[in-house]
Amino acid sequence: MFIKTLIIESNKGIIRKIDFEKGLNLIIDNTPTDEVRLTGNNVGKTTVLKLIDFCLGGKPSNIYTDMESKKEVYDTVKDFLINEEVWITLILSKSLEKLGSNDVVIERNFLAGKKSVRKINGQLILDKDFENELSSTLFPDKEVEKPSFRQMISHNIRYKDESLNNTLKTLDRYTSDVEYETLYLFLLGCTFDDGAKKQALFAKIKQEETFRDRLESKQNKTAYVMALAMLQDEIAILDEKKSSFNLNEDFENEMDRLNSVRYDINKTSSIIGKLNIRKNIIEEAKNELELNISTIDLKQLEFLYAEATVNVSGIQKSFEDLVSYHNTMLIERARFITEDLPSILDRINLEEKKINTLLFKEKEITANIHRSDSFDELESLIIDLNVKYQQKGEYESIIAQLNEVDENIAQIRRDIAVIDEFLFSGDFEEKLKAQMIKFNKHFSEISQKLYGEKYALSYDIVEKKNRPLFKFKAFNANMSTGKKQGEILCFDLAYILFADDESLACLHFLLNDKKELMHDNQLIQVAEFVKDRNVQLVISILKDKLPQNVLGNAHIAVELSQEDKLFRIEQR
Repeated sequence: MFIKTLIIESNKGIIRKIDFEKGLNLIIDNTPTDEVRLTGNNVGKTTVLKLIDFCLGGKPSNIYTDMESKKEVYDTVKDFLINEEVWITLILSKSLEKLGSNDVVIERNFLAGKKSVRKINGQLILDKDFENELSSTLFPDKEVEKPSFRQMISHNIRYKDESLNNTLKTLDRYTSDVEYETLYLFLLGCTFDDGAKKQALFAKIKQEETFRDRLESKQNKTAYVMALAMLQDEIAILDEKKSSFNLNEDFENEMDRLNSVRYDINKTSSIIGKLNIRKNIIEEAKNELELNISTIDLKQLEFLYAEATVNVSGIQKSFEDLVSYHNTMLIERARFITEDLPSILDRINLEEKKINTLLFKEKEITANIHRSDSFDELESLIIDLNVKYQQKGEYESIIAQLNEVDENIAQIRRDIAVIDEFLFSGDFEEKLKAQMIKFNKHFSEISQKLYGEKYALSYDIVEKKNRPLFKFKAFNANMSTGKKQGEILCFDLAYILFADDESLACLHFLLNDKKELMHDNQLIQVAEFVKDRNVQLVISILKDKLPQNVLGNAHIAVELSQEDKLFRIEQR
């Protein structure tokens, strides 16, 4: 897919209509070179890239929030987008040479609630379903749940610091290594069906470790075991002191019963508390997933879908199918995460019934003991003994919970090992190496031509949660320092050529910001390189940083200035 047109319009009409072509497309300023007080900064060049990203599922806040200071909001722009009901239309096409060649029309606005609009080929899409619908439209043959659509296209859109400064780590800093593993195996054509399951298992290990951290917030398992052993010795000493009292047999038996019941109460209470912690952690994860399940009123959109079917040819999947597919994936993942919840709830109910029975027994026995003349004599000893039994019950409960967590983590690791048995088999790794050789052929040839250096992609097998993991990295085959910006651009160009060779679906456009530091010769060579290839490179850059040769080999998509900024807010 190539970018054909970006349209910005408001309730008063069209503000901008920006057309794009194959090859190099420039978003520049037309600031006069003889006017020293004017600059080409802050006129909206980067915002053009952000608007394209917005149509592809990006956050609205990216348009009016400072990228370096997330708390700084450009209220003038935000108010304009909302009050003027600004509407963005992005038209993508499989071919820019053929009119109407399988165009995909994406429309979005910045309003909230019922006034919010997200359309793909005229069909209204819920916010929760928008990314999945984009994925099925632009990558119809993708059959695996992971990587997500936004992850797949992250290297195509580079205007944020993460993607501008890193060749491979194009996602946010919270992205796990296992997610990057799934992403780059997919991009290299080494898809495996259990990518989503492996990520879910790693998430479940994290959940278990969080629970273990809460249990061990005061001290670790070994310390609890040692403390329990000392408690048992102290209880034995107190029991021996208690037995030295000259008491009647009934009183002694009642005291033993009371201590036993109180021990059981404390232990059961501690078990209930730990079970509730586990239940809450699972329910929090379940609720997060349920928030993503579509509850759209299908009847209400029946007429809209029927009209879309008439007006848009080639719709093969019903709206209900798409919603059902999305919900089924989320429900299955929720089922996987909450599979232990019913047994936990049953156990909580059982323990609560048990503790009610024990409390009644405690009340009954205490009443009997208070009727004994010897009770006051033993009061101090009994208090100490009760405290020890309470601590013993708590420690035993925590140790049991920690043992359960260790068993759960061991089982999850066994499940991951089943996946890894395929993933790290000789056949799979040979396939991966073969694909990387094909990719590196393009990567090294492009980098040699543009920069006189050979870049390549490699991987290491590292340990994560005591399991092997593919970790990819780009490096300079000449072993010199190289240039990070050159490495990034060469990687992105190489991937498009590689994907075409391997018949892998990909976006054929690259959006790049902040290329002012590139040398003139490199800019000239890049412009020449993309001119005759099936690639669309869109760069936002200051005009005075461009050599004349580049301007001659490029399509100027839009020129902006201090007097004519992107949204033309000052002119309204």
